[in-house]
Amino acid sequence: MTMHSTHPFDDAFHEECGVFGIFGHSEASAHVALGLHALQHRGQEAAGIVSFDGQHFYTHRALGLVGDNFNSAEVIGKLRGHIAVGHNRYSTTGDTLLRNVQPLYGDFSFGGMAVAHNGNLTNAMTLRKQLIDIGCLFQSTSDTEVIIHLIALSKQSSVEDRLFDALLRIEGAYSLVVMSNDMLIGVRDPLGVRPLVMGRLGDATILASETCALDIVGAEYVRDVEPGEIVIVTSEGIRSLKPFPRAQKRFCIFEYVYFSRPDSVSEGYNVYEVRERIGMQLAREAPVAADVVVPVPDSGIPGALGYARESKIPFELGIIRNHYVGRTFIEPSDHVRHLGVKLKHNGNRAVLENKRVILVDDSIVRGTTSKKIVNMVREAGAKEVHMRIASPPTTHSCFYGVDTPTRDQLLAARHDVATMASLIGVDSLAFISLDGMYRAVNGMSRNNAAPQFCDACFSGDYPIPLTDCENATSKQKDLFSEV
Repeated sequence: MTMHSTHPFDDAFHEECGVFGIFGHSEASAHVALGLHALQHRGQEAAGIVSFDGQHFYTHRALGLVGDNFNSAEVIGKLRGHIAVGHNRYSTTGDTLLRNVQPLYGDFSFGGMAVAHNGNLTNAMTLRKQLIDIGCLFQSTSDTEVIIHLIALSKQSSVEDRLFDALLRIEGAYSLVVMSNDMLIGVRDPLGVRPLVMGRLGDATILASETCALDIVGAEYVRDVEPGEIVIVTSEGIRSLKPFPRAQKRFCIFEYVYFSRPDSVSEGYNVYEVRERIGMQLAREAPVAADVVVPVPDSGIPGALGYARESKIPFELGIIRNHYVGRTFIEPSDHVRHLGVKLKHNGNRAVLENKRVILVDDSIVRGTTSKKIVNMVREAGAKEVHMRIASPPTTHSCFYGVDTPTRDQLLAARHDVATMASLIGVDSLAFISLDGMYRAVNGMSRNNAAPQFCDACFSGDYPIPLTDCENATSKQKDLFSEV
């Protein structure tokens, strides 16, 4: 997937995609649709499902939310078969075009194949140029299509060997769910940056981005697909291949901060509990005298609960969120744009008036939304506003499948904490330390051991080569921007 943010008024990070696949169920496509519903937070601009009934492949891809496009018996009924894969997409550069909606499908000499991808290939532009030079014709602007062409060109005989042959040439962070004839395949990159889990529903096997997608269909969580593992599901059972050299796991730590749904379990840790522990650690590191702890909803709620518990300061819902605001609101003037934050949030004067308020949020990106939230809280009567952030300062862009601004747009990359506090308009500002966040997640210190997570957005420590970039501060990539 691709990563240059073109939502200048959407001051947040966004996960790129969610994937879901199922093998061995008579209503496979219906279960995929439900799974994509649970993963809607990972991508809201397009969705697709491809199914296979033993003889034919069927596909439906559309722009918009899952519920808007996979909401009828007619649509699901056309996606026949006992195997199906699905994908939610978050578009980040240029127009959202149907040709970019996954799963991508291709006809090969061995039969059909559909590929759904969460992540980002950091050498996709280099590979694409090489493939075009030898005559490959690309139909999309997605880095995922590079994988399709590499599989087609492989000289290996079996499907799994062709896939592995392609994987040997790609770099980046990725989780793949692949369907080919009577086979479902799950792949996770050698460092395990992006998540992928396995579940069981009766005799059916499921692969999904998060455990919440298993819960919605009543499936049992079996285990995480391991970093560098290829899981092959057929009517004969499940095979596991681990062809990559063993490497230090570097799971994306921001999954715990923001991306994953709070009710999911990631790498053995309940996401909600981790976020609450992060808030508790934040309270220990950055205490301040106050009357109430207020979350910036919804992502700040678990951290604020943890902060309130540790600090013994009351937790209150001082900001009320409107859950019925879509992402496509048209902002026709500067005046309306300035008021736009109140479409999503409104200060609760009964809680905020004449109070010393601690605002807890998950992160600060550009700082524009934080500034508006602080102004709103002051307008509701708060006499002091202190902001506490449940992640370290975001000083670097992500190149591994997360939509982030370029580094020159990241507030923490350009200013120290004191200047940031002044720009946002708070009485004080503090972030959890990187070491403190590690301790909150798994009880281990980053400072005394090799990093156990990918934390490049905080540290600038990129564990996977950035082949398509001159350096980590170069322009964020939609690798193949729309023309």
